[in-house]
Amino acid sequence: MRRPLKEARFHTGKPMRRAYETLAVAAFGALALSVSAPALAGSAWDEIRPGVFGTRTIHPAGDLVALSAPTRPEDQRAVPIGVEATFKDGRTVRAVTLIVDENPSPVAAVFDIGGKRDRLKLATNLRLNAATDVRAIVEASDGELYMADRFVKFAGGQASCSAPPQGNPQEIAANMGKMTLEPLGKRGAATEITPAARITINHPNHTGMVLDQLTLLYVPLRIITDLEVVQGEERVFAMKGSMTMSQNPVVDFDYRVNGSETMHVLARDSDGASWERSFPIGQGS
Repeated sequence: MRRPLKEARFHTGKPMRRAYETLAVAAFGALALSVSAPALAGSAWDEIRPGVFGTRTIHPAGDLVALSAPTRPEDQRAVPIGVEATFKDGRTVRAVTLIVDENPSPVAAVFDIGGKRDRLKLATNLRLNAATDVRAIVEASDGELYMADRFVKFAGGQASCSAPPQGNPQEIAANMGKMTLEPLGKRGAATEITPAARITINHPNHTGMVLDQLTLLYVPLRIITDLEVVQGEERVFAMKGSMTMSQNPVVDFDYRVNGSETMHVLARDSDGASWERSFPIGQGS
């Protein structure tokens, strides 16, 4: 019998605590940081940076971190953002922080990485409220920070943070918390050392900024705040989320096979609800 899933084990040292505290404020409705409007070039990041990373040095990514994002997204409510990190000097990836400069909640997600990975891939869909710089900051096991950034243009239309969820409200409520885990790439590669998978969670991820056209009241904020993925007894990653993540949050990730035959997923939201499910991955040794 599988032992009960342990609580998400986030680093508690000062470096990443700042990021989690900033993200927690944003997640529960207060703006993570105040961004003036109209914003001067670079002013948003100048305000965000000390609130999340203090006075720590952030190095250019070079060839250690690659960030992918569309130049002009097709749908600003779900913009695909991908990160790939590689260390060849014995260090591993401790954490990945995604930041969207011009969003009301700029700290989009913080991933705490398990398994002592010297290379990894992550991807998710984010809401982008305007033309903005998107940043991925990777923390190495020695505490050094490396940043890659890209500018994403605004595709036009309604700002995504105030756009209502897509779909029938009753169906959205009925399906809340349902999860899927599916392999990415070729099926049947049971001997693959670092396979990839996609976890999707049905959840409206209400931003708190959408006006109900019937009641003329704002729909209360309700978002996925925590997501933990565990392979057997080993954590793959633990994520702190925010309103910047899209409706029906999705995370693509690779992981190192450890002989376990199950992947367990635990999700919590800002209303205190939680959901968990175990998925067979069929890669036992």
